[in-house]
Amino acid sequence: MDISKQKDLFDIPEHICFLNTASLSPSFKAVEQAGIDAVLQKSRPYLIPSSDFFDPVIELKQKFAKLIEVDEYERIATITSASYGIATVANNIKLEPGQNVILMQEQFPSNYYSWKKLTDHYQAELKIVQAPKTKINRGKLWNKAILEAIDDNTAVVAMGHIHWSSGTLFNLKAIREKTFQHKALLIIDGSQSVGALPFSVKEIQPDALICAGYKWLFGPYGCGYAYYGPYFDHGEPLEENWTNRLDSHNLPDLTKYQNEYKPFANRYVMGESGSFIHVKMQLAALKQVLLWTPEAIQDHCRTLSIKAAKELRNLGCYIEIDAYRSHHLFGLELPVSVDIEEFKKILADHGVFVSFRGAYVRLSCHLFNTKLDFDTFITCLKLALR
Repeated sequence: MDISKQKDLFDIPEHICFLNTASLSPSFKAVEQAGIDAVLQKSRPYLIPSSDFFDPVIELKQKFAKLIEVDEYERIATITSASYGIATVANNIKLEPGQNVILMQEQFPSNYYSWKKLTDHYQAELKIVQAPKTKINRGKLWNKAILEAIDDNTAVVAMGHIHWSSGTLFNLKAIREKTFQHKALLIIDGSQSVGALPFSVKEIQPDALICAGYKWLFGPYGCGYAYYGPYFDHGEPLEENWTNRLDSHNLPDLTKYQNEYKPFANRYVMGESGSFIHVKMQLAALKQVLLWTPEAIQDHCRTLSIKAAKELRNLGCYIEIDAYRSHHLFGLELPVSVDIEEFKKILADHGVFVSFRGAYVRLSCHLFNTKLDFDTFITCLKLALR
């Protein structure tokens, strides 16, 4: 398989320059067809076997477990969203007054509000590690500041593998070692990394990993995945749905109420996790992502982005140095001379789709992108600079 020639798997017109997978991924054709097939199947529900409530979900968990290097697929829960997964985590953590929960500056809201509520409830501290003001070695210094922030009062460090708008890469292995030293939990939001950037639970050993499924995992909007480690084996789910209990596959015996949950992360699975439409689309998506491999995706994006980043820096943009950023997603700070509204109009006129997030213009690429896409974006910036 030529990893650089995958655009035919997608339905993206030639005149469209889509550098915005970090916002919402395009479905490739196999995912689209899986969704159509599932919609048609729902038209004849009498042909849907009861096993479809369970078996495809098991297969889905197994595929996600393989992607993140987890041996026990039952440590995977299928969820509705990243916020659902983070809320489940926070729901099972108790703090002492004076303890702290560490977050990164301008973290995505779904990985902020639950921690704000938790620390407020227990009169604990929400400790935000700010990005350094300097643009010299910013990523390196930010990583150093995170390590220095973790102390004996730290109960939780909650963060992404990368920053969702700048693409700054965090050294999770070093951060995990520091949290172990201080007996703090490490909760990772992998929504903007897992699928496009290699991640190993065996290597990092997070206490939980939460991922939205509609970005780099190419699922439909409204799906996600979570890994829950041993700390959460006996926790409380957000909801009590019938599929989370032992022997729930015996449909005739459902009113023989069961006090016990299924083992490990099964208790945290969302209600209606067997969604016949979503699951079929998710399976088609994960099969392809596993075939591509995150390593190959990251390598392709590195090849595309390094040259483009160099050109953009020469035009006066600030981008984190290549060693401290991801290559599938990176943010750039524009020169002050650029009129943002005028630049947005130029991009729209040229069919270029990117995200504006805080101080950054965020570019995110995948296997369907080519050098021409970055060239088009750079041409638009040059027009704005005139």
